[in-house]
Amino acid sequence: MTDPRTLNKHAALVSRMGDVVGVDFTQAKAKGLMSDTGWSETVTRCTKCANPQACQGFLAAQEAPEDREGVVAQAPDYCNNRLLMSRLRRLIDTDDRPIAAE
Repeated sequence: MTDPRTLNKHAALVSRMGDVVGVDFTQAKAKGLMSDTGWSETVTRCTKCANPQACQGFLAAQEAPEDREGVVAQAPDYCNNRLLMSRLRRLIDTDDRPIAAE
């Protein structure tokens, strides 16, 4: 079992990476795009990262969400959750589009 401190650290990294790339995990869960189990699996996948220091450095170099105009196109290549975040961002963006009038 993973140490709770490690899980908390990686949950914070996942959440911050989501902010940087434009994925609101709370919104994704509310829209049914991610379950609680999916969130746990995402954090667990992050704990298996070979170099969390690179992630911390990347995130530290990013402006706070309220201070920037846009989001980073995608998570870095080394991110274990890169594909998931790209997919969630597309789904959230698609779901937020207004429905065209018929």
